[in-house]
Amino acid sequence: MHVRELQWIEPVRALRCLAQRPHLTFLDSATGHEPLGRYSYLACEPFSTYSVVDGQAIWNGEALAGDPWAILRDLLARYPETHRADLPPFQGGAAGFLAYDLNRTVERLRAPSMPGLQLPQSILHFYDVVVSFDHRDHRCWIVSTGWPDPDPTRRAERARRRADEFAALLARPRSPRIIIPGTAGAWHSNFSREGFVAAVQHVGELILAGDIFQANIAQRFSAKVSPLFDPVTFYCQLRSSNPAPFAALLRYDKLTIASSSPERFLKLDGRQIETRPIKGTIARAADPDEDRHRADILVASEKDRAENIMVVDLLRNDLSRVCTDSSVEVRALCNLETYASVHHLVSIVRGELAADHDAVSLLRACFPGGSVTGVPKVRAMEIIADIEKVAREVYCGSIGFIGFNGHMDTNIAIRTVTIDDDLAVFHAGGAITAMSNPEAEYEETLAKARRLFDAFGADLSGAF
Repeated sequence: MHVRELQWIEPVRALRCLAQRPHLTFLDSATGHEPLGRYSYLACEPFSTYSVVDGQAIWNGEALAGDPWAILRDLLARYPETHRADLPPFQGGAAGFLAYDLNRTVERLRAPSMPGLQLPQSILHFYDVVVSFDHRDHRCWIVSTGWPDPDPTRRAERARRRADEFAALLARPRSPRIIIPGTAGAWHSNFSREGFVAAVQHVGELILAGDIFQANIAQRFSAKVSPLFDPVTFYCQLRSSNPAPFAALLRYDKLTIASSSPERFLKLDGRQIETRPIKGTIARAADPDEDRHRADILVASEKDRAENIMVVDLLRNDLSRVCTDSSVEVRALCNLETYASVHHLVSIVRGELAADHDAVSLLRACFPGGSVTGVPKVRAMEIIADIEKVAREVYCGSIGFIGFNGHMDTNIAIRTVTIDDDLAVFHAGGAITAMSNPEAEYEETLAKARRLFDAFGADLSGAF
């Protein structure tokens, strides 16, 4: 591994220097919150690509037979790296997204009736070079592994050469800022207000009948974007209007994924696991006194705390499949966290990964996240497909990295926009329990979506 420290450069400035390079991944701690948002990562020009399409693993365009999770584990094992504790954790490896619809490779589930954008179920690029940023100490590095060359001498030479290439790119003038004129058409939802309210009522009936305890139901918004739309500038506007610790920008040819997620799915640091489920939301108020009052209401809400506790129990169960005995514990329960447009209740669950498991088996055991499915998980996912009808794709899946050194950090892909060619799509939803008020649940989805609409400059007066 070749490591080169650079003079501090703001991550967004570095993003613009590399914006036109192929298959760019930006994992962005946009809030600068030290425990959660200390590190950011920028990578491009991968040496290989792993994807999953209709349950089939594909490696550099070639279909591979077998379980896609096992194949991913074997591919990562080809490129071992020793972890360096003096550097940010992502030191080369796979990065990209795991779509929610990858759930059909974990459980026997029928597909939704409408396929959506028909994206792959996963795209993970394998990066030999990562530019990493430490926001706390204002330090940044180029970490170059030299993979995929198997010869140690040649790999060391490649690592130095690739570091030189990235240093030169970062020293060049950044690409010009392009003003986005917004969307070219009106926003549409797959639910009317009345339809969403009826869906929530139906879930309530299923809960009272004993079918489930909780299900996360979302509506899907879509609009055409202008031919002059610039995804990088859009992302910069999104991170400005809705900064989040687990944000991301993925630029893969005509596909752009822009995420401002506040929620960590799974972090693996050595053998230590952390997940931070969010359940419980209330819209913020402009008046400071009213805003504090709303936060107090959320913390005291029996309904919101019940949502959170149910998901915590689900995640404890998921983690117990791959953790050492008695290591799974709840470190925080229903803590208040505040973001640009909403207050959330957040819990923290930790455990120790068992010796016979790794980052991939951890992902598989917990995927998709319990906070965006329901309780029990499998039945909730069946109900989600029946009610929402259209594939969620990236929404409620996960974005992040799995390092060649075994470390991992991933988000829950909420507050996440997918732009495929000229169509922009995102979802907003919430957990439905027996105590849910259907009208309030509908308004909660709009509160969660508001900053995404703002980033597009959308005028929603009279919409939906």
